[in-house]
Amino acid sequence: MHGYGPMPQQPTTSRPSPATLTTVRVILVALTVLSCGLLGWAAMLRLAIVTRRPRDWFLLVVVIALNIGLFAFIMATPDDPDEMSDAAALFMMLWILGLLAGVITYYLYAEIRHYNTLGAPAPYGAPAHPAPPLPYQQQHLAQHQQHQPQQHQPPNPYTAPATPPTPKPAPQRLDQVRAELDELSDYLRQENKDSRDGEGR
Repeated sequence: MHGYGPMPQQPTTSRPSPATLTTVRVILVALTVLSCGLLGWAAMLRLAIVTRRPRDWFLLVVVIALNIGLFAFIMATPDDPDEMSDAAALFMMLWILGLLAGVITYYLYAEIRHYNTLGAPAPYGAPAHPAPPLPYQQQHLAQHQQHQPQQHQPPNPYTAPATPPTPKPAPQRLDQVRAELDELSDYLRQENKDSRDGEGR
């Protein structure tokens, strides 16, 4: 024990399972369609909470304003469809379709892209990203590596180093040749001396 306190846990970003994400998306899209866009703010609220980007929060405010305006326009129109003008009916239809298409398309695109950037879901109970060591932990690790004795690997008895071939001693060979040459020279001198002695007689 070195007296260090417990390591602080780093905040991790968890990713739900694909089945959970699909279920949530289907529910929010169906809720937006069945309400004719009046509940489209629910999908945008979910997106803003997940991504936490200022742009998504701004779009949430815009969608809420459009939903309030659409609700006010619907309440202002007469209940009898025959009394509603064609221009008002066309305007309300375009408003609803534009709101539905914009909210559903952007919600699905932004949320899928957000979770794709997070990568694959981490195993249960495992952090998504390992926490980097703290400065005092790095210093302790370096000291531990310095004090740890280096282990030398014992030589393998089965791999004995190859011994180079011992060359023949050159001086002995030269001495032998020199001795043979001396004997040959003495023999030639003796033969020459004997031939001279024979001629003298």
